[in-house]
Amino acid sequence: MLEELSTLETVLITGCSSGIGLRSAERLRDAGYRVLASARQSADVERLQQLGFEAHPLDLDCSDSIAQAVAWVVERCDGQLDAVFHNGAYGQPGALEDLSREALRQQFETNLFGWHELTCAVIPLMRARGRGRIVLNSSVLGLVCMPYRGAYNASKFALEAMADTLRMELNGSGIEIVLIEPGPIDSRFRENARRAFLRYIDPQRSHHAQAYAEMDARLTKPGLSGRFTLPADAVADKLLAALQARRPKTRYYVTTPTYLFAFLKRVLPTTLLDRILSRG
Repeated sequence: MLEELSTLETVLITGCSSGIGLRSAERLRDAGYRVLASARQSADVERLQQLGFEAHPLDLDCSDSIAQAVAWVVERCDGQLDAVFHNGAYGQPGALEDLSREALRQQFETNLFGWHELTCAVIPLMRARGRGRIVLNSSVLGLVCMPYRGAYNASKFALEAMADTLRMELNGSGIEIVLIEPGPIDSRFRENARRAFLRYIDPQRSHHAQAYAEMDARLTKPGLSGRFTLPADAVADKLLAALQARRPKTRYYVTTPTYLFAFLKRVLPTTLLDRILSRG
């Protein structure tokens, strides 16, 4: 017997300026959902509106912006919010010894603290209705770590822990917590990562200068970043599955590296896994 689908309808998506967020918004709209799109920059919000979306600014680094966006959501849908897809994030490259406290703080402000604050703001809406779904776009780097991605690794591991804890604390509320864990996806992620790298790292004064030169070559390489890179539709497919299933999985893997490294983490000694991941 086919699994009965859920009746989720109105979805708030963060980070819709491009890539995963924009494609997910388009796919959900095509599937009949009412999409409330958000982006940090006003120019991106205007572009979303020109594309026909209901859109509003949302800067995950700013509590006032989060509060204003939630107030807009409540007004738009009369508090009848069915789901949130947390997507707005970036990766801060660099060896941990080269990253300042401010660089780490900024990574967590965007990738964790803002997500937590927005989640806490929408939980009462969902709790009042007895149902809701909070989908968080994590990463393969929330399962395993790779060198020179320490700030991002840490933010995604923390996100995984937050999601697992919320799932237990919300048990019985009708609110379900879902993680999507992509590997490499074709998006502006590399472009944004390089911008963050140039902001906080002086490669010429670092012990890791040679590694940074190789990393910069990868970040500036045109086209897809590797043979396992998938289009943003691969994440949108899993988002749709998570929203449409009456009983969603707790985790949805995306891309071959996620499946592979999740398996290797379970079966390999840590030292051997470290050697494999250090080649990434």
